[in-house]
Amino acid sequence: MQGTGARPLLVAGIGTVAFVAALALAWHAADTLLLIFAGILFGVFLDGLARALRRVVPLGHGASLAAISLVLAGLVLGGAAFGGATLVREADTVSRTLRSQAVSVRDWLKEKGVDTRAFRFGDEGKGGASESGAGGNLPSPGALLSDAGSVLGQATAIAVQVFGAVGNVFVILALGLFAAADPRAYRDGLLHFVPPQRRARAGAIMDELGETLRHWLFGQLVIMAAIFVCVWLGLTLLGLDGALVLGLQAGLFCFVPTIGALVAGLVIVLAGLAQGWTGALGGLAVYLVVQALESYVLTPFIQKRALDIPPATIFAGQILLGVLLGLWGLALALPLMAVAKVLLDRLYVEDGLGERMPARRS
Repeated sequence: MQGTGARPLLVAGIGTVAFVAALALAWHAADTLLLIFAGILFGVFLDGLARALRRVVPLGHGASLAAISLVLAGLVLGGAAFGGATLVREADTVSRTLRSQAVSVRDWLKEKGVDTRAFRFGDEGKGGASESGAGGNLPSPGALLSDAGSVLGQATAIAVQVFGAVGNVFVILALGLFAAADPRAYRDGLLHFVPPQRRARAGAIMDELGETLRHWLFGQLVIMAAIFVCVWLGLTLLGLDGALVLGLQAGLFCFVPTIGALVAGLVIVLAGLAQGWTGALGGLAVYLVVQALESYVLTPFIQKRALDIPPATIFAGQILLGVLLGLWGLALALPLMAVAKVLLDRLYVEDGLGERMPARRS
């Protein structure tokens, strides 16, 4: 009897230790796991495009995926060839404008008595060294070697960051292509770890997860494109410099709801300050109109089938994931919350509590 009673306790203890170990592993490998999730999202995007193409053209999955990949590669390369120079030129103009206006805002705050010593831009604060050098004191060889070492260290750090970013992009592209090439194989492979009597239910939940991510991702891309075009046209009509880049950054920041909109609006206002308060207020007005269109028209209409989460919950989830997981968690907060909601609805509310949740419309 004692042995029989001790066995469930032993199993519960082993399960608890395994769960804690899995959480610790996920915590330490959070960046890698989120990178894999980003690759899965890209695979969902490619698979969705391939499905849409097969509805129009009678092609197999492999042929449709290859056609979609070639079209996307051509669009990226063509855009870089024909619009890359304009983007670089406008990006440089916007960067200089933002730096200048940020310094002006800092100086204005300093005049009002606000402590702005923590706000330094670029190589500010290094003037003293140059002034002492102008006085006739030549730097020592040790100082020259130290300066050279610092320059090489900065160059090395920049090179590491560039290679890291390129590597992340390569991982996302490779994972997405592999996942989209044969999604059924990965789905069936995961189902082998589920007990046979639960495989049908698990397969239905996995299909719903894929459908939810597809609806959310394509809806988000439509919203991002609409915001880019509207902001670009509005700022162009106002005559603001760098309207193309400002519209592009507004569309990209839209991928991160709420927080991204605040950052994009701040960038537009700072850029508009270069043309005075009229430019700043005009840029702010354009962005507020576009945000109202996105919040009250585009998102409710486009995303209603993919994501039904209250705004306060989304904002709280973004803050939590941003604090716990950093920039990756902030950027991927919405799709992660969409996945969590489907799992909670199906596994906890329906299977655990026995309540029926409304079926999602496909």
